[in-house]
Amino acid sequence: MQTGGIRLIVCATVAAAATGLLTPVTPAHAGQTVQRSARPATAHRAAPTVSARAAYLVDTGTGTVHFSKQAARRMPVASLTKIMTAYVVLREAGLNDTVTVNAGDVRHAATNDATSAALRAGERLTVRELLYGAMLPSGADATHALARVYGPGERRFVAKMNAAARSLGLSGTRYGNSDGLPEPSPGYSTAQDQARLAEAALADPVLRTIAATRRYVVRKSKVHRAHVWTNTNKLLGKEPGALGVKTGYTRAAGYCLSFAVDRDGRRMIGVVLGDSSAERRFRTAGRLLKWADDQMAGEGDSREDV
Repeated sequence: MQTGGIRLIVCATVAAAATGLLTPVTPAHAGQTVQRSARPATAHRAAPTVSARAAYLVDTGTGTVHFSKQAARRMPVASLTKIMTAYVVLREAGLNDTVTVNAGDVRHAATNDATSAALRAGERLTVRELLYGAMLPSGADATHALARVYGPGERRFVAKMNAAARSLGLSGTRYGNSDGLPEPSPGYSTAQDQARLAEAALADPVLRTIAATRRYVVRKSKVHRAHVWTNTNKLLGKEPGALGVKTGYTRAAGYCLSFAVDRDGRRMIGVVLGDSSAERRFRTAGRLLKWADDQMAGEGDSREDV
């Protein structure tokens, strides 16, 4: 009787296992509740579709490239150029140094139909204030004033920018001016180089603070008017952990964006170049970040299209 009973139990167990009714339990799991993902396993997702001419997204902590499209292609980068301008100024100037805006600075922005910080000739502002004016509203007048003083002059300042690019290993970058405007020459860079520049810029606590500021107020004083500057980067306040960094646009460059986020203990830096839509560059950045998040969660592989 006992032998027959054992045979019956064994047969029932084998049958149940074959139909999947039993889940084997190893000693390590004995007495524990096994957590299973609520999301069923799926095939690897395709990388996001990016219509911009170039795009790049990297995890700076691990060096993992989550997305790359034409990342080494040289092209104009418009006002992303001002990231390098700010980077150089911070190595040449004291934040409390005072710069007097002149008529040439104001005229430079006006005659080139460029974005401005609404500065007026004769105003005296600190380097810190002018950096906010250059980075947030992308003021070509503020950039021109800084390059004029800390070159001194545009030509010498651009030489310093290119020297800094070489020191950072930006082999695909050559600056032609301090603001990325078409004249006299916008120069060129790559999405990969601009991501590397953003990483270096964000390592500077002053520049990191400026890039992440959504709104900056300069109160009226005896030496300047009041100014209110709003950051053109729409990821701030929308994308968790967003740090800025800079927007840009010219007809030749298209709509450009350098962006970064800190979240889940990692820093992601991305660049979008040559988009045909001002708003789409921000949506593209959001999709790329979501793609990276999914990859980190084990839902996909890093894909590169170079």
